[in-house]
Amino acid sequence: MKYHILVFGCQFNKADAEKISQLLLKKGYSQSPTPDGADLVIVLVCSVRQKSVDKVVNKIKNLKLKMKNRNPKLKIIATGCVLDSDKKMFEKLDVEIRKFRDIEKFPLARNASQRTGSRSDAGGPLTGLITIGKGCNNFCSYCVVPYTRGREKYRSQTAIAKEAAGLIKKGVKEITLIAQNVNSYPNFVGLLQKITALNGDFKVKFLTNHPKDFSDKLIAEMAKNPKIIKYVHLPFQTGDNAILKKMNRKYTRQDYLKLIAKIKKAMPAVVITTDIIVGFPGETEKQFQRTVEVMKKVNFKQAFIAKYSPRSGTAAFRLKDTVPLIEKQKREQILLSLIKNE
Repeated sequence: MKYHILVFGCQFNKADAEKISQLLLKKGYSQSPTPDGADLVIVLVCSVRQKSVDKVVNKIKNLKLKMKNRNPKLKIIATGCVLDSDKKMFEKLDVEIRKFRDIEKFPLARNASQRTGSRSDAGGPLTGLITIGKGCNNFCSYCVVPYTRGREKYRSQTAIAKEAAGLIKKGVKEITLIAQNVNSYPNFVGLLQKITALNGDFKVKFLTNHPKDFSDKLIAEMAKNPKIIKYVHLPFQTGDNAILKKMNRKYTRQDYLKLIAKIKKAMPAVVITTDIIVGFPGETEKQFQRTVEVMKKVNFKQAFIAKYSPRSGTAAFRLKDTVPLIEKQKREQILLSLIKNE
């Protein structure tokens, strides 16, 4: 039986896709390079924005139409970030909704015995992702993650270090620790110390960070530990305090800039990237200019800019979307030009 995995969205879905692939390979399934040759298609859904969900739905519709005569028995499973309110929409498309643990319980493929290896055993990839936890407790007003991934749950240091040791043994040179809010992991500095104490020629980085949880202790550890890559992805979303409050981000523009100054002082060569939302409900031109000011002050290496779009199930969905799309696009281009001119 052949499978194909379609991944939409963030690094968490990418990490889950790799784990699902390894599970299926061990159970005797074989991987198809395209959906066309598959008996089973697993879709890792991203629900962060309505546009993302629409993209997934259109992909599934097109796939079902294409395979209607070629493979009418094609099975499609959706997993990843799926809102309860979206489940009926997927069910109407005859798509099964499965949680990750359900996929772990898949039976062996027909005529297959349990395998002990996996695709990664032979390839020796240079990079590897380790999910240290899932879920989020922050409830930013524009975000559905706490409703799709649940509250924060973290793996033990021992389990994470064991997975890291396995990757190092396979030749991985760069390990990325991921969680929705990676530095809210209990004793995150201790976890970094445990992993970087492992034998081997490798380095570690981590994302995504929340400004309110980025401690002085973490900055000091990053600065002195040669196995930690001097890279910080630190979303600020907007430079205006009133909008930050509406977003429920729990820090101010001043807090963010003070934190950036500490990071740069400890690590002058640090690479800093960020996330920004333009056109949040009520954002005026004057408020947007405060975001421009932060961009110019910090000198980000890269910025991932999203145009705000209403998402059902979030607190911000109740707010009137007052900024026209054309204005959001204009603001997006202004911020992109600041990055291009670096």
